Amino acid sequence: MGAFSRISAACALLASTLLLAACADPPPLYVDQAWVRLSANPDSPSAGYFVVHGGPAPVALRGVMSDYAQRIEMHESMAMGGMMTMKPVDKVDIPASQTVAFAPGGKHIMLFRINQNAVTQGKIPLTFLFSNGDRIQFDAMIQKTGEPAPAAKEGGSGHAGNASGAAH
Repeated sequence: MGAFSRISAACALLASTLLLAACADPPPLYVDQAWVRLSANPDSPSAGYFVVHGGPAPVALRGVMSDYAQRIEMHESMAMGGMMTMKPVDKVDIPASQTVAFAPGGKHIMLFRINQNAVTQGKIPLTFLFSNGDRIQFDAMIQKTGEPAPAAKEGGSGHAGNASGAAH
């Protein structure tokens, strides 16, 4: 095989590899790093936090539900007039291929009357409802009052393990 033929073959191999890479599926929409700070008073709501990783198209998180909580609401904390305040939100936009963190001092969920079985197990199954019809299930770890918050993961990939991102 001559030098020109080897170069041509190498270029063809490189081009086909790049074409196959371009055909790869984009990263999916998924949720990870979910945890709940249990309220010291069982009559008061607990706060939940997580990270949503946007998929190939923008969507909106429309709500979160669980059979182990009487009610779940999405809220956002913000400073107004030098004081922290909280307001409910109906939806949260998730841009394509970006992350949106629900974290202390910002966006979060309020969980009312968490079932004692979930508290005993140390986790609560959550279902995240998106505007595109996807329902993603993920177990949030329950942190009791006084326990440290879980360490945030850099670029975590919770779409493996206990998450299942399937449209139902």
